[in-house]
Amino acid sequence: MDDRYPAEALDWLLPDSTPRVVELGAGTGRLTRRLRARGLDVVAVDPSAAMLTELRRALPEVVTHVGGTEQIPLPAGSADVVVAGESWHWADPERALPEVVRVLRPGGRLALIWNARDDRVDWAARLGEIIGSPDARRHPRLGPPFGPADRATFGWTHPLRPDQLIELVTGRSNIVLLPADERAAVLAQVRQLLATHPALLGRGSHALPYVTECLSATALTRP
Repeated sequence: MDDRYPAEALDWLLPDSTPRVVELGAGTGRLTRRLRARGLDVVAVDPSAAMLTELRRALPEVVTHVGGTEQIPLPAGSADVVVAGESWHWADPERALPEVVRVLRPGGRLALIWNARDDRVDWAARLGEIIGSPDARRHPRLGPPFGPADRATFGWTHPLRPDQLIELVTGRSNIVLLPADERAAVLAQVRQLLATHPALLGRGSHALPYVTECLSATALTRP
C-alpha cells in the first residue's frame, strides 16, 4: 500500500493550528515526516523499538516511545490530536478507544488516515481481486466514547512502470507470506492483467488510482 498522502488530505485532517500530536503506529516515520514538515509537535509511538530507531535517525527532534495503541505510554491529557496512518486496522477498538480518550485532552480528536486502491477503476478492481483488498482499513468504527465521525476522501494516482507495479505487489505483506508457488501464481496473474487489460495495453506507465480516506472524531468523555 502506498504511504503517500495528498497535501489537501492532511490540510483537512490536521489544520496548522493543531498544537500537539501523538502518532500511533509511527513506524519508521513516513507520516511523521509530513507532520513535522507542517510544523506540528509530534510524539511518535510504535511497538517496534527498531523502527523508532530508524525514525530518530531521520527526525532526531521527535520524542519516541515504545508502546501500542491499546497501552499508550503517555500521561492523561497529553495530546490535542491522536493520529494513526495505515495502522488503526491492527488495533483492538474495545481497548484502544478508551486509551486514546485517556491520552487526549478534553475535546481532543482522533484522526485516522489511510490509502486504498480506487476500485471504481476497472483494472484496479481486478488487481484487488488478484492480490486481496484490506477491507478492514476502509470502514473503521469508532462510536462512544467519541462523537459522530467526519469523513473525507481525496483521489490521486501513482504512476508506475509495469516492473514497479510488480515490485509493489511483491512487497505486500500478504504476498510475502504466501508459499512460493502461490506467490508465483499471483504474480503471474498480475502480469497477465498488465498485458491484456484494454486500459493498460501499449502503455509504458500505469496510473494506479488511489483514494486517501480520512476520519476525524472528537472525544466526548474520559473513561
